[in-house]
Amino acid sequence: MTVINYLSNLAIPFTILIIVTYGLIEKNKVFDTFLDGAKEGIEIVVKIFPTLVGLFVAIGALRYSGILDFIIKLISPVINFLGVPKEIMPLAILRPISRKCFNCNRK
Repeated sequence: MTVINYLSNLAIPFTILIIVTYGLIEKNKVFDTFLDGAKEGIEIVVKIFPTLVGLFVAIGALRYSGILDFIIKLISPVINFLGVPKEIMPLAILRPISRKCFNCNRK
């Protein structure tokens, strides 16, 4: 177990070292490339942030209004027959909705 802990503690520094070494060998400007990637990451966050907020609000409204519990009670005979745990049903119901919302932002 200590070997796994030791290796996991070295994983990120080792990965960074490999990336920097590769960048130096290829004569790339490593820090400029990092900054370009960080800028792109921030742009992506800004693009999907409204979708995330809307999705979290919608999921919260469904949960606190009781609609989600009602739907689960409605389909519980089927999920009990299939042996699906009730606890994962909110995720199973909301997953297709969240996937659809995030695919709307892609161009």
